[in-house]
Amino acid sequence: MNTEHQPGLGGSGGHCPGCAAANDFPEGVVGRRRPPGLAPGCPRDCGCTQEGVVDCGGIDLKEFPLLLPELTNHLSLQNNQIEEIFPEELARLHRLETLNLQNNRLTSKGLPEEAFEHLENLNYLYLANNKLTVAPKFLPNTLISADFAANYLTKIYGLTFGQKPNLRSVYLHNNKLSDAGLPDNMFNGSNNVEILIMSSNFLKYVPKNLPPALYKLHLKVMTPRLCIPLRLVFFPAFPRKLSSLEYLDLSSNNLSQIPNGLPRNIVLLHLEKNAIKVIGRDVLTQIKNLEYLLLHNNKLKARGIHPSAFQGLKKLHTVHLYNNLLERIPSGLPRRVKTLMILHNQISEINRNDFATTYFLEELNLSYNKLKSPQIHREAFRKLRQLKSLDLSGNNLNTVPYGFPKNLQVLKLKENEISDIPKGTLSGMTKLRELYLSNNKLKVNSIYSRAWRELSSLQSLDMAGNQLTSIPSGLPESLEYLYLQNNKITVVSESAFEFLLQHTGFFFFIHFIVAYLLEII
Repeated sequence: MNTEHQPGLGGSGGHCPGCAAANDFPEGVVGRRRPPGLAPGCPRDCGCTQEGVVDCGGIDLKEFPLLLPELTNHLSLQNNQIEEIFPEELARLHRLETLNLQNNRLTSKGLPEEAFEHLENLNYLYLANNKLTVAPKFLPNTLISADFAANYLTKIYGLTFGQKPNLRSVYLHNNKLSDAGLPDNMFNGSNNVEILIMSSNFLKYVPKNLPPALYKLHLKVMTPRLCIPLRLVFFPAFPRKLSSLEYLDLSSNNLSQIPNGLPRNIVLLHLEKNAIKVIGRDVLTQIKNLEYLLLHNNKLKARGIHPSAFQGLKKLHTVHLYNNLLERIPSGLPRRVKTLMILHNQISEINRNDFATTYFLEELNLSYNKLKSPQIHREAFRKLRQLKSLDLSGNNLNTVPYGFPKNLQVLKLKENEISDIPKGTLSGMTKLRELYLSNNKLKVNSIYSRAWRELSSLQSLDMAGNQLTSIPSGLPESLEYLYLQNNKITVVSESAFEFLLQHTGFFFFIHFIVAYLLEII
């Protein structure tokens, strides 16, 4: 549970976009260490500036440093072995605005209730990755951000985060909090909290009385220890009370269905890694601002998705449905979807009208399904005039299908059973830049003549892992990268790449490939 607190994109205490990180500290708190002694009263081995920054991070401190400069504004003590805090020492630092104590060995016993009582200017408090079991009863009402992630917290008090009008972000993920450990008035008087991260705890209910300004809420369960789904009994009140909520993470909660009454202004909705089997008619249609819908790793079948489930969601442009149980393309796909991920399902056919209304689709991933060439209707993609990337890798295709959109720039057909590129299947694809055909069963004579010359913009061609016995002829002059390893090539003609050597950047690549091929022959 108490995983290492990693600053950066993953946030504190684990992978958590938007969580507190060392980079969030006010400028000067981290990484501006001066040689010891340059600032008056600077502790040994610490770095200090005349602006009031004291950096004692990562110097193997066993105790809280004594006699720190009274004018200290920002104090970094992270990455040490401190086990207790002396309130009288903190009380001297009346100008302190930032206190960073993450990655130490602080216990609740070593953190007295009155430890922060006299810090009337404290804005940022970082206590992640310690050994706290109970949150402090009182924190200064000047706080803007508080990070208690990756501890062992079981209890929060009413004034831990309550009565703090300036509070904007609270990080409590990777703890041991249960519903009983949260007071009903946890944010009473703290109406401006915008970010609340409570993933990886032992919650069964959505916390009560959440702040009205909240726009990012994480309730993700990171471990499979809970078999009881998170109970969403308070969601019916959300539209009224949480009108600012834009980011909601309910992933990994063993939900069997999408809860009703979700806040209407959500932009990004995480529902992945649950047990969702159905999407009802009206459960999403009220979320008019929804842009990203992540439903991968669930138990969805096409018949479980109501044809009107996405109706009216005009801003929804990214949908993830991979790793489900879809046996066909669901009906009623969002009309303005641009990115659609349906890989790793059980789709065995694509009918003529499956994508007839998704005019704005730019990226479509259908890889690792059960598609066969005859089951892909040659007019299935006719309306996808803006499609730039299509991935059909890892299916059961035995021939390159007809009917690809003419504006495609990237086409992936690797890891199939393709043994034939029929005449006309690549015709008119003048914008195609990348073509991936590796790990198939292609032979030189199974590719129709002039196939490559029709791809006038092709820059990268991957035909590794096929059954080629010679270099394909008629390659386009635009080609820059050609992959032919793991074939059956035994002879490389001196003129095989002659027409391409006018390209300076291509010469060295081809020279290397030819040398490699000759070496292994």
